[in-house]
Amino acid sequence: MPLTFVNAGEQYEIKRIGGKGETRKFLEKLGFTTGGIVKVISESGGNIIVSIKDSRVAIGKDLAGRIMV
Repeated sequence: MPLTFVNAGEQYEIKRIGGKGETRKFLEKLGFTTGGIVKVISESGGNIIVSIKDSRVAIGKDLAGRIMV
């Protein structure tokens, strides 16, 4: 299921990163890789704040919808 549908406060394993080449490379640079663990912290103003690899990152819902957990 896409990252946009998960509950805040729970950890999930990233199963797949969708999108075109540039989008996938951008997400990989932020730390979103297959097999990685991501935790949704909160949603704010159309953005999703997540914890990934000991960092907090805010991404738009359009990008979050490309991350399958």
